[in-house]
Amino acid sequence: MKKIIIFAFIVLSSLTIQAQDELTWHTDMSKASEISMKENKPMFLFFTGSDWCGWCIRLQKEVFKTPEFIKWAKENVVLVELDFPRKNNQTDAVKAQNAQLQQQLQVRGYPTVWFVTATKTADAKVDLNALGSSGYVAGGPKVWLEGANQIIKKK
Repeated sequence: MKKIIIFAFIVLSSLTIQAQDELTWHTDMSKASEISMKENKPMFLFFTGSDWCGWCIRLQKEVFKTPEFIKWAKENVVLVELDFPRKNNQTDAVKAQNAQLQQQLQVRGYPTVWFVTATKTADAKVDLNALGSSGYVAGGPKVWLEGANQIIKKK
């Protein structure tokens, strides 16, 4: 009985620790824009092909899922995933939103990360101001984050 209790405690502890390291990736630009303006943080727009793009998967594995990136992201940006999957289903609204942003920011390949700030106009629309973009960069989280920090300094 003691072993079961200890095992259960270890499993629950590891789940709690893992949950604390999870990042929130928004898929709704309206909500992400509101959060960005409220928290005064730029948005991190990740254009990806989550179920087919090898470089996207590699970028996530080598950078986005590391403790260094997780800490940095929580402090510096509002994360938005703009996915273009081949197998996974999406609502028509998400597809249209993602396609519009892809066209607006002239995204031609994956992975592409755009850093943008959001501002409200007089007619209550949201304007996006592009700060700069990046893609896959070899060298792990340290190298990738150095480039990202250079871009968000323009904020």
